[in-house]
Amino acid sequence: MRSTPPLAQKPRIQYPSAMDQQTALDAFSALSQETRLAVFRLLVTAGPEGMTSGDIGERLNVRQNTMSTNLGILLKAGLVCRVRDGRNVRYHADHSGISGLLGFLLEDCCGGNPELCQPIIRQLSCT
Repeated sequence: MRSTPPLAQKPRIQYPSAMDQQTALDAFSALSQETRLAVFRLLVTAGPEGMTSGDIGERLNVRQNTMSTNLGILLKAGLVCRVRDGRNVRYHADHSGISGLLGFLLEDCCGGNPELCQPIIRQLSCT
């Protein structure tokens, strides 16, 4: 069986446990465009199976070259990741990036009163 070479990726943001403001701004900048936000939301919905670039483009009615550019921006921002699946490349929401961004937003939530955060936590929960 022939091994597939790893995908060449541009350097992407690695979210520290305590995300800084500039890193959060970079992630928000990546999401501040209509197509990229739609792609991100679609990949979150797709779950662990992810989607190929072609499937994403078809679903959102976006040309392949435009889709590649937008996926590259989301990759660099650390909000999506990609995995080779045979001859295809599947894109997935990057849960560590999402977690880092949400952690940054909620870091000082509720002024030390965790009971005030429970409605937010329930809304973010998958249960």
